[in-house]
Formats: sequence, structure tokens, C-alpha cells
Amino acid sequence: MTTKHEWIGLDHVQLAAPGGTEDVARKFFGELLGMPEVPKPEKLLVRGGVWFQCGAQMIHIGVEEGFIPAKKAHPAFLVQNIGSLMEHLQANEVSFRIDEEIPHLIRFFTEDPFGNRLEFMEAK
Repeated sequence: MTTKHEWIGLDHVQLAAPGGTEDVARKFFGELLGMPEVPKPEKLLVRGGVWFQCGAQMIHIGVEEGFIPAKKAHPAFLVQNIGSLMEHLQANEVSFRIDEEIPHLIRFFTEDPFGNRLEFMEAK
């Protein structure tokens, strides 16, 4: 099959959260992780949630009725100076699990305040 389209990359990843937790998301993704908040288009504000810039991509925290955290599915964030991030998380009492299963990566897993799995990685 021949196609004429070209894959460019990802624009955003959406994570779900319970309603009314936008300030919790701002504290974790914005203040703790240092991701700048991106204003949502006015027509989408009524849906709740909050968006953040992560490099060239965005993380959308969307409100989901009947929310259940994603324990397996997850975004994987590429980080420079991952050791500094780990120290920062430890200093702020955020627990994480280092994973050494992929030899050429330094990586760890944690959860956002809503229980969604998050992965952070840096090439060795």
C-alpha cells in the first residue's frame, strides 16, 4: 500500500484526571516538574483540565468522569540531567522506581498525583 502522507511526530499526550483537580495538576506538572502551562482555547475551557508544554510536545490533563488512573499505559519523557530531576523529586518527597532493564537508558517510573504512570528517561 502506498500513501502520500508523512509522519511528523506527536503533538500531545493526554492524561486523565478527576474533575476539579486542575490546581493539583498545576502544582505537579507546572511547579514541581517545571512545565509551562499552555492556555487552552476558549471554547475548550468549559471541559476543564489544563495543558502543559513539554519540549516540542504538550501534555493535556483532561477531566474524565469515572476516572481510573492508567497503571500500564504511560507517557515517557525525555530528560537532560535526569539525576538532577531525581534529586529534585526526592527533595520533594516524590517516590520513584529506577529501572535498569534497558542498558543504554537511565530511566525511572513514578506516578502523577492522580495515580497515572509516568516514565522519565535519558540516554547514557
